[in-house]
Amino acid sequence: MSSEYESTPFSFADFDLAAPLLQAVNEAGYETPTPIQKEMIPHVLAGRDVVGQAQTGTGKTAAFALPLLSMLQPTKDKSPQILVLAPTRELAIQVAESFTDYGKHLKNFNVLAIFGGQDYSIQLRQLQKGVQVVVGTPGRVMDHLRRGTLKATTIHSLVLDEADEMLRMGFLDDVEWILEQLPNRKQTALFSATMPQNIRKIAQKYLHEPVEITIKNKAVTAQTINQRCLITAGGLMSKVEALSRILEAESFDGVLVFVRTKIQTAEIAEQLTALGYLAAPLNGDIQQSTRLRTIDQLKSKKIDILVATDVAARGLDVERISHVINFDIPFDTESYIHRIGRTGRAGRSGEAILFVNPREQSMLRSIERATRQKIQTMALPSITDINKKRIENFKEKISGALLGDIAFYEKLIEEYLQETQADPRRLAAALAMLTQGNTPLLKPEPKFAPMAAPESRRSVPESRRGMSENRRTKPAENRPRARKNMAVQLPPEEGMERFRIELGNDQGVKPGNIVGAIANEADINSKFIGRIAIYDNYSTVDLPFGMPEDVLRVLQRARIGSKAMKLQKIIDDTSLAAPGTAVQKPKRKSTETRKKDQYKGVPANAAL
Repeated sequence: MSSEYESTPFSFADFDLAAPLLQAVNEAGYETPTPIQKEMIPHVLAGRDVVGQAQTGTGKTAAFALPLLSMLQPTKDKSPQILVLAPTRELAIQVAESFTDYGKHLKNFNVLAIFGGQDYSIQLRQLQKGVQVVVGTPGRVMDHLRRGTLKATTIHSLVLDEADEMLRMGFLDDVEWILEQLPNRKQTALFSATMPQNIRKIAQKYLHEPVEITIKNKAVTAQTINQRCLITAGGLMSKVEALSRILEAESFDGVLVFVRTKIQTAEIAEQLTALGYLAAPLNGDIQQSTRLRTIDQLKSKKIDILVATDVAARGLDVERISHVINFDIPFDTESYIHRIGRTGRAGRSGEAILFVNPREQSMLRSIERATRQKIQTMALPSITDINKKRIENFKEKISGALLGDIAFYEKLIEEYLQETQADPRRLAAALAMLTQGNTPLLKPEPKFAPMAAPESRRSVPESRRGMSENRRTKPAENRPRARKNMAVQLPPEEGMERFRIELGNDQGVKPGNIVGAIANEADINSKFIGRIAIYDNYSTVDLPFGMPEDVLRVLQRARIGSKAMKLQKIIDDTSLAAPGTAVQKPKRKSTETRKKDQYKGVPANAAL
């Protein structure tokens, strides 16, 4: 079954939903169901298995949550009846919040989100009290099923949300294992933005005669938004420098800067304030009253820049937002669409700028496919560009001042000229210098040292060239054979750091296990996990530079199966060599001292 994304002629009251759910829907202000809701809700209410193909942001959570909640069975012990699997912690929390909102008028109704990185005791207490709906990431759901703390026998409905994302993150085996642990499962709903062959195999194997529904989206971003991207390299400070240059070079009114973490909102807002901008942070840890006051200050032009997380800026509508700057690329296309939708509203024009690390090109392409628009690459404004802009702004200030009441100063200057016979142009220049104060109007042009060109054969000394020729022309059988264990890993790509995991081939670890554990426990999208190398008794993985300290602490405690990862940052290049590689060791250091030198914890003031 397939349907176009068109308006629907009827309301939620036309569905056979429970009265408390309709009350919650009306209070939320929903008037007409979206296409996925219109097509999906009747089949789920009828108890059918369903497969829904729809992009994020089309209302699919309500499409399965409302009918499943309508079919909840009253029980004394409030055992779990509905299980939703989500690929990431953030999505699990969002879906759980949606269930809570829809079921707020149901009696004795409880929802629980379970995910990696949260203390087990919190989740155990809630499970013991009783919940009817559990929303979780695959790894943590498996843990609770194995422990027996999540009762599988009472679950009659299962939802696989963002199934293609779970597949891409390496959760296929985990999902199949969970499916096999639910003996009384009567209904399964599978949702996916794409439908690769592996997803279809799951549907064919575990779903019974499912109804297939495909929803096609039309344009999702306003044509009034000019989208650009800036390719960035390096760490946090280079991105802050790029942000400051863009703010200097662009003419803006209000600006929203999106970052990934709460810590970053405060840090970057402080740095922008130090540069002279009126900036403030906006994140979920800030009290609601303070957040509302901050938004009012943006509306009233008391501040010009908000540095925000996705959750804090949800639903934000401020007319004067002319620019949305994605300081960190979002983990999914839905977040990007939501972010840039804060500008270019109601027919107004807007600017959306996206910072993209070279490793994030695939996510950029996904965004372009989702928005159906090509995002143009922009150049980082040069110091010359910024100085031109400063001169223009200074001239505009002069023009604005000439429009005011300057009669007193005209008389004062005339008296001064008569008294001193000064050159009027030099006098004007002196007054401009007084206005500018001790801060230079122009930024100094940097004197960058030219980068060394890659060494070509033509530039190689004759003695070395001969050695190279000998290596190329000598028969293979006469060349010295490399030892098997002499392989050395390539260094991390720019913007990445290398970490060691104390599990390897001897423990049966595979790349998918490492990706799944990191993505599940630390809520890191697999797109941002770099090279993985697995040795006999340890492995290495590259992660984004400047990982927050709290995320690293979570990963240090994370497990692959029943074994602890014991992740540590590698700070000694010699540790990149494969086992057995001959490496010069410092003298007068014991083995224990060398091990301590090789790995260090993350400093308390780590970047981000």
